[in-house]
Amino acid sequence: MMRTSHDTSQAKWFLRAVQQTLPVILGYLPVGFAYGVLAQKSGLSAANTMLMSLIVFAGSAQLIAVGLLAAGTGPASVIMTTFVVNLRHLLMSAALAPYLRSWTRWQQAVFAFQLTDETFALHSSRFSRGETRKPETLAINMIAQTAWLAGSFSGLCAGALITDVKPIGLDYALPAMFMVLLVWQLTSLTRWITAVLAGTISVGLSLTGFSQANVILATVLAASLGLGVEIWTNSKS
Repeated sequence: MMRTSHDTSQAKWFLRAVQQTLPVILGYLPVGFAYGVLAQKSGLSAANTMLMSLIVFAGSAQLIAVGLLAAGTGPASVIMTTFVVNLRHLLMSAALAPYLRSWTRWQQAVFAFQLTDETFALHSSRFSRGETRKPETLAINMIAQTAWLAGSFSGLCAGALITDVKPIGLDYALPAMFMVLLVWQLTSLTRWITAVLAGTISVGLSLTGFSQANVILATVLAASLGLGVEIWTNSKS
């Protein structure tokens, strides 16, 4: 049977989606594996472990949640802690919202449901280049979550064989993935300044004993300064 041009076009955008998501996949598989191992050791059932990756789909929140559950923390505290940790999604949604104005409500809802820190970084770069095709954009999110589910399941299955994930370096997979995604976005001097400033402020606040909210505060301060520099530069030119 001959392939139609429509089939060929679908194959091309799906292949592009896979290629762009590859760094995220390489990060999600080991980090999801670590989550699966920790969830299994915290006493979380196999069904709840996978449902969390399917419904919650937030790496940092899931890892924090299983840690709190392992320590015997109550449900209310777990929910409130993960809610605060995920407040950064307000910043991400505000940054991407202008690119999604032509999308329907249900399309925006599907996109938002699968949006993570990593796919946000990827979409930020794509959208700024005018690459806003819906099928490709949604495919990137779907592929990313599939990789997370695969990593979670493999970690769940191997949980009984692994006593500690740190000796095999799985705990470094997430920072390494963020480094790759950050480098992709450093396309101008303003972005370099913003990135360095955000890192410096975050580390400084952390060293002074500030909570994990230092990430949000550092992001807001650095992004505000970066925006100011960009507006000033454009007005001069």
